[in-house]
Amino acid sequence: MADDRSSKRPRTAFGASEESACGDESETHALRSENARLLLRSDAEVARLRQQLQRLQGSHEALPVVPSLSVDLSRIDTSLVTHIVSFLGTSLELRNLALTCKAFGWQQQQPAGLDLSLVEEVAQQVACSGRNGNEGARITLSPYVRGTTTWLSILRESEDPLIFDTLLGPGIEHTNERRTSVRTGDGIVTAVASNYVMESGIHYAEFQITEGNPLVGIVRPMSNLDQSRYANDNFNFFARSLRDDFLAARTVEWGTGNVHVCYCRCKSGKMGWSNWDNEEHIGVNWEGMEGCETGDCVGMLLNLDEGTLAVYKNNRRLGVMKDGLSGSYCWCASSIGESALTIERCNPPLA
Repeated sequence: MADDRSSKRPRTAFGASEESACGDESETHALRSENARLLLRSDAEVARLRQQLQRLQGSHEALPVVPSLSVDLSRIDTSLVTHIVSFLGTSLELRNLALTCKAFGWQQQQPAGLDLSLVEEVAQQVACSGRNGNEGARITLSPYVRGTTTWLSILRESEDPLIFDTLLGPGIEHTNERRTSVRTGDGIVTAVASNYVMESGIHYAEFQITEGNPLVGIVRPMSNLDQSRYANDNFNFFARSLRDDFLAARTVEWGTGNVHVCYCRCKSGKMGWSNWDNEEHIGVNWEGMEGCETGDCVGMLLNLDEGTLAVYKNNRRLGVMKDGLSGSYCWCASSIGESALTIERCNPPLA
């Protein structure tokens, strides 16, 4: 009988590898075929979509139109939506929300009459609550007039409230729409941020000198500073002829302190202050004082918790110029002769 053990021998390693290689090649071929089929299908789908876009919009470069979705907001509790939206807070965020749909940004006709839109209602709440980073300050905002002034614009004003809203003396004028920059002429003039009354806490402002030799500092808030009355006459808070007018505007907000005006003369760095009665100091040297010139930025830090006024030059702290302060104050600037400067409310430097 012929020996048939050869047919029953186990496969060699070489034989197994050869069979495995054949299987891999077959599988690879199948995958390539499937990939080619998918690519053809994808190309066909892209071509179909392009043809559709050309029919709808006339050009393959145009983007497809996303159909708008309609959401019924009448079933949502308005007070709940208002509460959620109130966490946005800033005028820019609320403006963007107002642009999303009519229900948020338009005034809605209600049975009781024409009410505020959701965005206007939230803007009113935030502007009136003081939740806009102005702690320790009382801000006088533009009055709300339906149809002419929106609460959204008032909120925007409250977020950046530091402006020179009161100009006193001849030849002084604003040089930008925000009323944060002023230019003076040949006379003695003064600009006051009377809408921003600092009553407690810590406040910091910067005065950017763009020309001349201004004086910058603080003064008591006064309701009788009539711009038309002082438009043609030289005006500054050290004028002896005006002391009675200043003291006549005194309120309980001033407190018991006797520093009613305090200035830093930028060119020399010297300090001056007055109680508008029997005490006045002009040209006082103080530790750390330095002169400033065109291009420099004078920062002032009013700390009503400690009763101090510190001065910075180009973000560098020079020191405390005056202590013993109490009561309410406004930022102000004066000039003798031509000058120009800008005021800005910001955070104090870390150094």
